[in-house]
Amino acid sequence: MRSTINHLIQLQELTLIRDEQRSIRGPSADLGALNRAIEEMTESLDPATKAIFTRLNKKDHVVMAPMNDGKCAVCGMRLAISQVQAVKQCRTLVACPSCARILHDTEGARWVAARPKHSAGEPKSGIARFSAPVLMVPSLRAKTAEEAIKELAGALQKNGFVDDAKKLVASAMEREATLGTGVGHALAFPHVRGIEGGGLALAFGVSRAGIPWGGSDSGVAKFVFFSTIPTAVSMFYLKLLAGLAESYTKEANRKAALEASTPEELWKALVKATRHTVK
Repeated sequence: MRSTINHLIQLQELTLIRDEQRSIRGPSADLGALNRAIEEMTESLDPATKAIFTRLNKKDHVVMAPMNDGKCAVCGMRLAISQVQAVKQCRTLVACPSCARILHDTEGARWVAARPKHSAGEPKSGIARFSAPVLMVPSLRAKTAEEAIKELAGALQKNGFVDDAKKLVASAMEREATLGTGVGHALAFPHVRGIEGGGLALAFGVSRAGIPWGGSDSGVAKFVFFSTIPTAVSMFYLKLLAGLAESYTKEANRKAALEASTPEELWKALVKATRHTVK
């Protein structure tokens, strides 16, 4: 059953990757390979599991729900002890009694902090809902995608947002191996889904030299947005992604980010760039 759970998690991830590509690239996105991979993985499921997955997927592309502290991480339903044990034992598919998603146990990195702190007078709206000046890295030293993700994951751990930067890096690189998160205008959006226990968090780094990045139209990324995403807000992340992409297709916003030399300056540039696109 563990292999079936892993198969379903991978299938969900491919579906969400397809959603991400649509959010960033719009109608011009070439989704042929993703569509074929999703179809093949779906058809390879046993009939009973395929029926469950297909039914849930029609309602919401988040089909799999991690179990977090004895609760469904998506809807928050407290599980009975017998259900918690059944999820841990992984001998059969266990559905959340509230939202009906398929529950699974996880050993990934965890959110460990309160929500980002804001200075007095700073509005808790827009990009400030998801990030903070301490998560800005205006001069990435990285020469590879993995090194860049490591720097940004380190900022998240250093400032108490997650408990294990190494696990973040490993998970993010697994995601990159499926399909690189680089896009046009030297932007990259690496991320890790399933960081439960808190909110969506965003770290932003800039590389003036550029970093080779899979998926990027130019082959390099200079603006790297690294997010940790609780499963429950996977679909909301698509709105954030689209907002960031819209903001940084504008040359003036990319220029301002390149000119920032301190975390505070980069933060101000990010807030200004996203004031109309990230709500």
